[in-house]
Amino acid sequence: MSHTFRQLDRDTLFLLPPSMHDWLPEGHLARFVVEIVGQLDLTAIKSAYAGRGSRAHHPEMLLALLFYGYATGVFSSRKLEQATYDSVAFRYIAANEHPDHDTIASFRKRFLPELSSLFVQVLLIAQQMGCLKLGKVSLDGTKIKANASKHRALSWKYANQLEAQLKAEVTDLLRQAEDADNSERPDGLDIPAELARREKRLEAIARAKAEIEHRGKERYAEEQAEYEEKLAKRKAKEQKTGKKARGKQPKPPEPGPKDKDQVNLTDDESRIMPINGGGFDQCYNAQASVDLETMLIVGQHLTQNPNDKQELDPALELLKTLPQSLGTVDTLLADAGYFSEANVESCQEETILPFISAHRDKHNPNLKERFSEPEPLAEGADCVEAMKHRLQTQDGRALYAKRKCTVEPVFGIIKAIMGFRQFLLRGVESVRGEWNLVCMAWNLKRLHVLAA
Repeated sequence: MSHTFRQLDRDTLFLLPPSMHDWLPEGHLARFVVEIVGQLDLTAIKSAYAGRGSRAHHPEMLLALLFYGYATGVFSSRKLEQATYDSVAFRYIAANEHPDHDTIASFRKRFLPELSSLFVQVLLIAQQMGCLKLGKVSLDGTKIKANASKHRALSWKYANQLEAQLKAEVTDLLRQAEDADNSERPDGLDIPAELARREKRLEAIARAKAEIEHRGKERYAEEQAEYEEKLAKRKAKEQKTGKKARGKQPKPPEPGPKDKDQVNLTDDESRIMPINGGGFDQCYNAQASVDLETMLIVGQHLTQNPNDKQELDPALELLKTLPQSLGTVDTLLADAGYFSEANVESCQEETILPFISAHRDKHNPNLKERFSEPEPLAEGADCVEAMKHRLQTQDGRALYAKRKCTVEPVFGIIKAIMGFRQFLLRGVESVRGEWNLVCMAWNLKRLHVLAA
């Protein structure tokens, strides 16, 4: 049985000049990214070019290339360069040009500070499109791996042991150099090279120890302040009740580094943090405030603190700086990792209604718990008691339940679909810029869906 197939012809020239607009269907994400980038104010970036030498690639093209790359899981500058040859969408964005990976990497690293202002510009475009009006937001954090291995971490105890070992080896090598004429040297032993190698390692260890000592001083200052605050509260309680406070006396902190204090030799600004599934890794703690209605990220920052409890105030400060035209945040949802009396009070001071769980809720509550209402709130209850009561009501539980289907899916899509599980850049400032880039790429990807 014979079949008739369409003819394959790769040699005949086009009769008419092809148009790049025919390469992609209408409504394609690449078209949308190019359209949005064309609306951004890139004056700060364009003015940084001196105009000398060969003509530079257009910043709009390079920025759209980064946005689309991060939105589709292509982060490496080398892979972005290759994609301008292999991918129709990337070739369309690059206007059939092929910027090399050095150009892409230099553009990303050089203009990270200027890209931070574009985050709000994208939100304003979303508002003008009728897709965003601030009201309720959900706050959460996720640990993202640093561009460093945890096996390159050096603890205070091991640093001292290694330093002593290397110094002893240096002494031994110097002795062998002095006795070179009178003793046999092991085959292949290059004493100058071995000395240089150990001196270099000793310098690295000295820098690591200095950083550990610096962190130890900062931690001691924080712990001392907490200790004095606990003593003051204990004393005030004793004066108020006229009785000696029960429980153990607060223990004063110990100054200086601890044996397990460590620093990473690859990215010394990353931190060892607990990760999902158990274990620890070199990470940064990425934070995002997500609009409940649209799942757009409306606030983002990145921290070296593994604990989320200290990150609510920075998130509120960022939300305060958003333009008034975007609306006003009136409700904030957050999990138990953010709970503290101070954080609840911070929300109240900003006239934001907090829904912060005071504990981890158990799974599969029984029927009575699901449909019961709490007793009326007692008179004179403080803001924390009022919030706990609010979370026990059916309306409060229904609203708080939306947290899991807003901010957590955003992190899940960024990691599992967009494929962003590890930073490419090193150093906290560079990583903050890259997290801003990731969040803008997510917002463009999400806005493309909302505008469809």
